[in-house]
Amino acid sequence: MTPRLKQRRARVTAMMSAAAVATVLTGCGAEIEAPENGESASSTVTVNRCGEPVEYTTPQRAVVYEGGSADKMFALGLTEHVHGYVLPPANPPVNESPWAEEYEQVEFLSDDLLNRELVVDANADFVLAGWNSGFSDERGITPEILDTLGIQSFMHSESCFNYPGFPEQHTPFEGLYTDLDRLGQIFGVEDRAEELIAEYRERVATVEEQTPEGEPIRVFLYDFGTDKPFTAAQQVPPNDIIRFAGGVNIFGDVEARWTETSWEAVVEAEPEVIIILDYQDQPAEEKIEFLQNNPTTATLPAVVNDDFYILDYNEAISSPRNIDGLEGFAEYLRDYTERR
Repeated sequence: MTPRLKQRRARVTAMMSAAAVATVLTGCGAEIEAPENGESASSTVTVNRCGEPVEYTTPQRAVVYEGGSADKMFALGLTEHVHGYVLPPANPPVNESPWAEEYEQVEFLSDDLLNRELVVDANADFVLAGWNSGFSDERGITPEILDTLGIQSFMHSESCFNYPGFPEQHTPFEGLYTDLDRLGQIFGVEDRAEELIAEYRERVATVEEQTPEGEPIRVFLYDFGTDKPFTAAQQVPPNDIIRFAGGVNIFGDVEARWTETSWEAVVEAEPEVIIILDYQDQPAEEKIEFLQNNPTTATLPAVVNDDFYILDYNEAISSPRNIDGLEGFAEYLRDYTERR
């Protein structure tokens, strides 16, 4: 069987008298200052950022890091609020994205890692990224640092698992829904967010209704690594993709996000299917060839039977495309069950 290749700093402020402002509540405890008597004015909303209540004004020059951040904004219809995107080489070409037309409307800022200088030079008023996948203590770009510069920020809820200070924990797909809900509040598109979340939940439920009968199929996700493999643990989207599709992640009991393990542990688990995470700068075919030629992995059931499934990078990081990844992998597992 042939492996399947898938794949201004302008803060908005308002001068409003206390008599002209009333506090109203929106979903999930958000507090919005809204003008009375239909007066036109800017508003603020308080939304959690990894457990920390943060007051936001509606951003106008957002910088987004990686495809997952951009896709959340585009899916919510917020293209006009995005100034530009940062896309390291691992990300697939944007012309392969369902939102390729939206990418064309915003500026490509860099193929480097996210950094403070880039954000400041872009005159950004908002940055969307994940913790340790964008924001970083080591590189000197954190929400706290951006706060001191007057630049708003938001982190993917899925990445809050190991964010110090104000941690939150969500299952990965619930993290996606949480982000859409909170971004909807920040940008005032709550209805659109609600519609998207309902659609995604329905699509997941449809997949679950079609899961193969019998014991869950043992699945190993191979990210990268030769001496030791890097893989998906409990707190990242592929774990939910695997379990909703009817499989079991052989490292799904590890309370971590992406994690390093040993080849001995992989061999002991005897995975029946291997998901290959496809990077633009590290093609899936090279990873498959390594697994086939490495004596330690060559006898794994999935390798012997050529049962590889290629997962697009943007389907594996927190993104609306997680749902596409789920549907694609679920179809593969149904076919696999019929074949065995």
